[in-house]
Amino acid sequence: MKWQQAIKDYQDFLRIERGLSKNTISSYTLDLHKLTRWLEEHSLEPSPIAISKDIVQQFIYAVAKEVTARTQSRITSGLRGFFNFLVFEDYRADNPLDLIETPKIGRKLPETLSAREIDTLIGAIDLSTPHGERNRAIVETLYSCGLRVSELTALKISDLFFDEGFIKVTGKGDKERFVPIAESTIRHIERYRREIRVHQEISEEDKDTLFLNRRGKQLTRAMIFTIVKDLAQKAGLHKNISPHTFRHSFATHLLENGADLRAIQQMLGHESITTTEVYTHLDTKHLTKVIHQFHPRRK
Repeated sequence: MKWQQAIKDYQDFLRIERGLSKNTISSYTLDLHKLTRWLEEHSLEPSPIAISKDIVQQFIYAVAKEVTARTQSRITSGLRGFFNFLVFEDYRADNPLDLIETPKIGRKLPETLSAREIDTLIGAIDLSTPHGERNRAIVETLYSCGLRVSELTALKISDLFFDEGFIKVTGKGDKERFVPIAESTIRHIERYRREIRVHQEISEEDKDTLFLNRRGKQLTRAMIFTIVKDLAQKAGLHKNISPHTFRHSFATHLLENGADLRAIQQMLGHESITTTEVYTHLDTKHLTKVIHQFHPRRK
């Protein structure tokens, strides 16, 4: 078995058996391509079935010199999953990463914005241009609904159930969920549709796509990142902001204002409550305020 075929089979397994999205599968297999390039650079030709623990360990050690512990942990975990697949399919009898330890890393808390910072960022949008109205609707939707960037770009007009106050979101593994949407966000989306989108020449395949670029096609994930980065710079916010920052802020602000963790999990589309629990560690100032307000010894 050659590497190319093994990686393709693994991608099919992740897509069909585990129901993962195209972006997730790409992330899972990225480090496999790093391994195959490293083997070529060192004139090593073991197949995925024959590669030894020693060679894999040499690759891990070589990578460790160039990346952070977090990245090393991700690479180790990704390779372990691939070789577990080969063992499961009876191509190998063992996993060459069984004896390789994953670096211990602390939980990284996501960057968030305060409500005032979000207002500042939205205030920096130039509404005198057609794309200003679109960009405001995009930012409001990211923050109002806590969407992943891929969920935002894939959002359809047929997914909007404004009369009921919900939108239908297609998340990881094509799993669908309904997320409440604020009335103010509905107004921004409707204004964009009535005043901007309706005047565009739209490509046939994107007639139902909500947010479009100048050519009437679906926006890319990279374009959303660019829009957010440019806005942050214009607003003078010196934080590492990405579209995902609005998702983190959405969850954090809900939790701070008393929302139930299970409800937040449902709205974010997290498979496990453990993923959502990271938000309980975010704002120590908020926790201090809770203690001073509610603890019997506060006086």
